[in-house]
Amino acid sequence: MRRAGKYLIIFFFAMQNVMAQQNHADFDPVEYVNPLVGSASKHSLSTGNTYPAISLPWGMNFWTPQTGKMGDGWAYTYDADKIVGFKQTHQPSPWMNDYGQFAVMPITGKAVFKEDERASWFSHKSEIAKPYYYSVYEADHDITTEIAPTERAAYFRVRYPAGKEASLVIDALDSGSYIKVMPGARKIIGYSTRNKGGVPAGFKNYFVIVADQPIRSFKIWKDNRLEDGLTEVTARHAGAVITFGAVDTKYVHLRIASSFISIEQAELNLSRELGNADFDQIKQKAKDAWNKELSKIKVEGGTTEQLRTFYSCLYRCLLFPQKHYEIEQNGKIVHYSPYNGKVLPGYMYAGTGFWDTFRALYPFLNLVYPAINREMQQALINDYKEGGWLPEWSSPGYRNIMIGNNSASVVADAWLKGVRGYDIETLYQALVKGANHAGPMPAVGRYGVDYYNSLGYVPYDAGINQNAARTLEYAYDDFCIYQLAKALNKPAAEVDLYRKRAMNYRNVFDTQTGLMRGRNKDGSFQAPFNPFKWGDAFTEGNSWHYTWSVFQDISGLINLMGGKKEFVTKLDSVFTIPPVYDQSYYRSVIHEIREMQIMNMGQYAHGNQPIQHMIYLYNYAGQPWKTQKWVREVENRFYLATPDGYCGDEDNGQTSAWYVFSAMGFYPVCPGAGQYVLGAPLFKKISIRLDNGKTIRINANNNSPRHIYVQSLKLNGAVYQHNWLSHDLLMKGANLEFNMSARPNFYRGINPKDFPYSLSNDISINHLKK
Repeated sequence: MRRAGKYLIIFFFAMQNVMAQQNHADFDPVEYVNPLVGSASKHSLSTGNTYPAISLPWGMNFWTPQTGKMGDGWAYTYDADKIVGFKQTHQPSPWMNDYGQFAVMPITGKAVFKEDERASWFSHKSEIAKPYYYSVYEADHDITTEIAPTERAAYFRVRYPAGKEASLVIDALDSGSYIKVMPGARKIIGYSTRNKGGVPAGFKNYFVIVADQPIRSFKIWKDNRLEDGLTEVTARHAGAVITFGAVDTKYVHLRIASSFISIEQAELNLSRELGNADFDQIKQKAKDAWNKELSKIKVEGGTTEQLRTFYSCLYRCLLFPQKHYEIEQNGKIVHYSPYNGKVLPGYMYAGTGFWDTFRALYPFLNLVYPAINREMQQALINDYKEGGWLPEWSSPGYRNIMIGNNSASVVADAWLKGVRGYDIETLYQALVKGANHAGPMPAVGRYGVDYYNSLGYVPYDAGINQNAARTLEYAYDDFCIYQLAKALNKPAAEVDLYRKRAMNYRNVFDTQTGLMRGRNKDGSFQAPFNPFKWGDAFTEGNSWHYTWSVFQDISGLINLMGGKKEFVTKLDSVFTIPPVYDQSYYRSVIHEIREMQIMNMGQYAHGNQPIQHMIYLYNYAGQPWKTQKWVREVENRFYLATPDGYCGDEDNGQTSAWYVFSAMGFYPVCPGAGQYVLGAPLFKKISIRLDNGKTIRINANNNSPRHIYVQSLKLNGAVYQHNWLSHDLLMKGANLEFNMSARPNFYRGINPKDFPYSLSNDISINHLKK
């Protein structure tokens, strides 16, 4: 009987396994994603500043319907009435704009080329937007256009009306472009050079378009007119109008691919990725690719709208940076270098700003998608070798925007969290170079590095803008280098140097106001001082936002403020002070200011990155229930699965990663420290499948709109009191059992031994005080 019982138990668990696998196979998270979230944006007010990216995860090319002027950063806006084309895009944000873009537009009737002539009214009621599929009805042409993507190509299926002249506009844009029509092969080739910087001389995005219908006639666009008799042209603005005639088939199929390397490589990309597959097969493959990645996190027990919001945010986390590499005929990985213009072996990624994404996006990849970040780290090595520096904003090469040396965080956090398979020594040397030298532009290396290294801060009166913000970010970046140097067993003097510099944040703390403040070369603080002044000493924020940018040493910041009571009072004040502002530095109200003002949460400006971690800092002062309250408030109010669903710029996955982490119940306040600070789960049940085969299971019993507080927590069956979780522990697989309540637990997580990591509390820091 005992043996039979044993076999019954084995059979029971085996059946549970089978049922779980079947359940997983039926899971279809991509259908919760709305790619239009955040697209109801404009220059003066951002609700995401996104566009529907029809793509594969991290694909080299995205496709999007274009409602704005070609070359305008606002490619697609939800409130627009007309579509002017379908654009291949690499745009990371409207502020950075695009590079190498070109567009196609199916039309009927007279052969026209200009945007306002080829444009068509459309309605969202006849639009379908999925990550893997897009369809829209062009009312003025009586055409339905469908798109299914691959990484470097796309399949278009166009339904033209029977009996009407069916044509296709190809627009290579107006910054130097080339087009050639090959009617015998039913093919069009060309290139676009349009960009907004970050490319070397000779940059081109080559494309090839193959139709399944004969080309009956065509006209070439040369700068400002359509011409007959030409088959190819190189011009400032090249394009073509291809006419298929009155087609008698249901659809015209277009297979389109591109390459940064050559026409030949574009044709290889087309052959390899589209092959002989039909439209529906490509569409299904794209859907499968998205479900494979999205299903690594399964959330249950929320409303349908919460599920839509979660998976729409997760989708945004898996777009940037894009693969900027291609695969040769022999299967070797190669890339066009946006740093020196050469075609070289190895990985390349492009399209991210570390000032935004170091905070949560890259830590999220390290937890759930470390294999893709391994490629990204290898690509950073190529960035450094080919350009001499690590990029802080790549689009596709160096871009002179934002501050900090936050590549240090991206590199250190990956290695410290166990990502391996690349040359970390070269990356470490790149970090050391970037930390001790000014780069070829202010946004590369460290602007003001001589002042920072000699005075311990970047002075307010040295002609270097955003100086206090630079000081704070350099100090955190030095902490990351310190952590990596320790892990790599660098000489003690080298380790100590960066540890000491990591404490430089203290040099811009003003004890009189209890806030961070610009400081002059002679040691005096800037005067007059208005803590509500945006910009000036800070970056896209004010002192109330940047005072909390001491990720590495919140305990030290607490001490500077006079203790935990004073610290919590200051945190509380962020939400109670009115959303007043001083915009004089910018001479106008920038959209980030307006977004803070209208959200009605005091000085808390979640629409921009500097303050996004601040809610979690109550955990460092023994009041974790306030973190739990404010996290749920932000989740409920500032994130929706609607076109106006964000409260500011989404920014390459960062603002989405905040939501994804927070919905799971924890957040990486300090990348490089190896910890996640606790909040509270948004869903009743969450399962995270890790690359190493382990699973993190999170249950939140009694979770509801009222039950937002953590009454108790068990980790792997044992009572857990800490306000943080270890990355190493989670990577072994973990079971987290939250018991939620409508009332705060004022006794859990109040002991200093339960507070998250701070550099000042590191025993090895004590010798610095001698």
